[in-house]
Amino acid sequence: MAKLNILNHIGSILRKVLLVFGVFFLVILSLSFTSLPFWGYYWLGTSKSNITEKPEYIILLGGGGMPSESSLMRVFFVHRAAMESTNSLIIISIPVNANDSTSTAHLVAEELISKGINANRILFEQKGTNTRSEALNLQKFNGTDITKKSILLVTSPEHMRRAVLTFRKAGFSRINALPTFEKAIEANLFFDDTKLGGNKTFVPEIGGNTEVRYQFWNHLKYEILIAREMAAMGYYKLRGWI
Repeated sequence: MAKLNILNHIGSILRKVLLVFGVFFLVILSLSFTSLPFWGYYWLGTSKSNITEKPEYIILLGGGGMPSESSLMRVFFVHRAAMESTNSLIIISIPVNANDSTSTAHLVAEELISKGINANRILFEQKGTNTRSEALNLQKFNGTDITKKSILLVTSPEHMRRAVLTFRKAGFSRINALPTFEKAIEANLFFDDTKLGGNKTFVPEIGGNTEVRYQFWNHLKYEILIAREMAAMGYYKLRGWI
């Protein structure tokens, strides 16, 4: 009898847990049909992003490998900033093996050089493996205190708020920020399902519904990025890094 009671109790707990997860899943799905995930993502990218002066150092914070969407986007924005601030130096803050020409950091540098950036402008911060260590390693870079220099941080939108707060906590006082927002495609993406042929089934036509085809999935991605970033900021806050 005691064993049966224990099993019933465990079963009751599991049902409640499953109910909570089910409700949570439905909420996540429902939010994907609203604009809230986009505005959350936008807030992470813009809430601490200001450009008030030309930078002396443009800092590309490490993202994914190379080539990858995150790294190529950062290269694009770093290149644009470097062409506008021609006297600035570029710091690629990605762990690098100095003897490995195929490493991500070197490939990022090669991409910038291929776009017309002088190789003499490119420097490497080689040891930072997270935002906190990057900020600490850059306090005195190549023997120079750059915490009072004007810097421009370039990173993904979801990472920008944490990056600015982390560098500010590390003593940097002249922080500019350039989040790498992608630009929406201009073309009309509607299509007529019937004209494209194929099987005529009971499946609803979606050619005129970009919310189902694109927005829903993009917003699901934003929700994951936001959740991950909020967890990271919570950890950084508890550690006293922001």
